[in-house]
Amino acid sequence: MDEGRRGMSNNKQPTPKWLTIVGIGEDGLAGLGDGAKRLMAEAEVIFGGKRHLALVASLAKGEPRAWPVPFDPDMRDVLALSGRRVCVLASGDPFFHGVGVTLARKIAVEEMRVIPAPSAISLAAARLGWALQDVETISLHGRPLDLIRPLLHPGARILALTSDSDAPVAIARLLTEVGFGASRLTILEALGGPNERLRSARADAFDFEKINPLNVLAIEVDSISKARILPLASGLADHLFEHDGQITKREIRAVTLSALAPRRGELLWDIGAGSGSIGIEWMLAHPSMRAIAIETDPARAARIRRNASACGVPGLAVVEGSAPQALTGLETPDAIFIGGGGSDAGVLETAIGVLLAGGRLVANAVTLEMESLLLSRHAALGGDLTRIAISRASTVGSMQAWRPAMPITQWSWVKP
Repeated sequence: MDEGRRGMSNNKQPTPKWLTIVGIGEDGLAGLGDGAKRLMAEAEVIFGGKRHLALVASLAKGEPRAWPVPFDPDMRDVLALSGRRVCVLASGDPFFHGVGVTLARKIAVEEMRVIPAPSAISLAAARLGWALQDVETISLHGRPLDLIRPLLHPGARILALTSDSDAPVAIARLLTEVGFGASRLTILEALGGPNERLRSARADAFDFEKINPLNVLAIEVDSISKARILPLASGLADHLFEHDGQITKREIRAVTLSALAPRRGELLWDIGAGSGSIGIEWMLAHPSMRAIAIETDPARAARIRRNASACGVPGLAVVEGSAPQALTGLETPDAIFIGGGGSDAGVLETAIGVLLAGGRLVANAVTLEMESLLLSRHAALGGDLTRIAISRASTVGSMQAWRPAMPITQWSWVKP
């Protein structure tokens, strides 16, 4: 149990359940069971959004408190009432991108009663007859719309939670721009309430107005032949990245990512990031992955940010500056990749020093100077040395011949 969360006492007395979290839908009190209504009526204080508080006003006897603006993720107002009878109202399922997740980081589950309602995603699947286990789900509530890009594969079905009435139109525009204009979009508004409405159109003809801000967007993905599809394998095609030639080429990138061995929730430092392709593909491996791209050239740093958005990982952090100075104060990584500037004084040694036990380091060398440095580190510390040589067929006069790319020496090492 993390330090920010309350725990049970060391004795065996049961912890009082002072907090009740009630999931509520657009049908308000009509959708609640007797137990939820009783606990709500007994609460001394009730927290929720203004809309939710209005839905239960006829039953609730306790003091209503609307969430502060801006929202307080530390839940100080709720925690200050520990031990009293407190009720929190949540949209649908409190633990599906809901306030229950935030509360559970601060309060032990033994102190809660949770009464969920169907989530908007569950209601949408029920209206459409879609099998939830076969559907991609994503929350774009208060998050960049670019996050949907990795999910855009022909034949996929996506259910997206949105923030407001503008998001569905913006998503339709994004889909059209990247070659998915033929996708069928269904906007499901105010699900479960008296104003529920479903409307459908192609992405490239999506022009609905007066969209209810409480909506879910369903997407049946279809595409043209030149759509921007991000494959699931490592080693994305080089043309998917904007670059000035400073890019780890796709075959080398695939081998490098294999050596970095991404694991859920880990943080990567990409030192000398160039186009950002390594950090981007690291983050594409799983939504929990994080990466920091360190790049000294401002134009390349700006390009990395554009590439990250275009590849659906806008959360990639970019630090402008020269290593090793730019590494000071950064969160300790689980893995480090050095693709550029590794021969600069102190970069490799700083990377080796900052890793914790079990951390991985992968460095690629093109120059003889960098290769010499990697050979010496391998001799001193061990690890694996790999020579990677790639040749591509290209035209020579009226015929074809192999044209070799510059060979790469790769050192990969796990800190003991």
